[in-house]
Amino acid sequence: MLYNKNNPPRSICVMRLSAIGDICHTIPVIRTLQHYWPYTKITWIIGKAEYSLVKGMPDIEFIIFDKSKGIAAFWDLKSQLKGRDFDLLLHLQEALRSSIATLFIKANIKLGYHKKDCQDYQWLFNSKQIELKPRIHYMERLLLFTDALGLSPATIQWDIPVNNEDTAIAKSLIPKDKPFIVISPCSSVRKNNYRNWKPDNYRKIAEIIEKDFGHAVVLTGGNSDLEKEFGKHIEYNAKTPVTNLIGKLNLKQLLVVLKEASALISPDSGPAHMANTVETPVIGLFSTSNPDFTGPYNNRDWIVNRYPDALDKFLNLTVEKAAWGKRVRFPDAVDMITIEDVTAKLEKLNH
Repeated sequence: MLYNKNNPPRSICVMRLSAIGDICHTIPVIRTLQHYWPYTKITWIIGKAEYSLVKGMPDIEFIIFDKSKGIAAFWDLKSQLKGRDFDLLLHLQEALRSSIATLFIKANIKLGYHKKDCQDYQWLFNSKQIELKPRIHYMERLLLFTDALGLSPATIQWDIPVNNEDTAIAKSLIPKDKPFIVISPCSSVRKNNYRNWKPDNYRKIAEIIEKDFGHAVVLTGGNSDLEKEFGKHIEYNAKTPVTNLIGKLNLKQLLVVLKEASALISPDSGPAHMANTVETPVIGLFSTSNPDFTGPYNNRDWIVNRYPDALDKFLNLTVEKAAWGKRVRFPDAVDMITIEDVTAKLEKLNH
């Protein structure tokens, strides 16, 4: 590698479009680059929704890649990069869309994942590869990029900026008379993505939170029909007041709500990783994905981990024998998480 701590590049392009959780994992990569190479110009190509979370991060040029535009998004990117050359491209995303997008990026070195540890033939689009280091957390895997540049130890910090307006809006919507716990009941809507606990389980937990732990309950989530249905079920059936903010917050406002909360209860999802960035404990509900790979990085002690049980029951595998990051794509796997599991974590947190 041509670059190291004492020989910084003049310019870096970072390719990481999505998703929210992975954007949270990427920020320490950016912070590490900024720490060791404060005078290097950083350009981050990012998705439209994801940009709304990190907007305002200092000393970064953002270029938005709006995938909703289809093929036109590639031509927009080509136009924005016309006549530009970078010393280094960090190709942090494994998706054919992002790999095609890198064809429009001129860089002396294109650094990507190891050939034996990447998806969608990403290695074909790069000139250099990071080290092969299997069975580590996803954020640590991203930080192999800064390791390859000799930038260690990594700078594990987030400091996502939020303006005064979004802060004020968020604080105006949360309970004022008592501490609260956030329930973000749904993960992203994707095929065979069986991460969502039953809404009535969340309803029962909401009642326990208020009755046994003296906290109010705030619901958060996006605008999808599924999330709104979950929210209505919990709100209308709970025998305790619930503040339902599903579909009412932008990502900056959600970050404020999560920071003010005593804890978050959530499946493997973007909000779980957002809460991690503001040091809010995350009671993560994991059965279909491996929390040691995709869990909220600093919060794995609080996770309800039924992943080993699900691997055994549905795939006759152990964690040691399963491929790293193996998903348990069975609808009933999430039912292995019990009310008692979550209550035990709440009790531990309360002490």
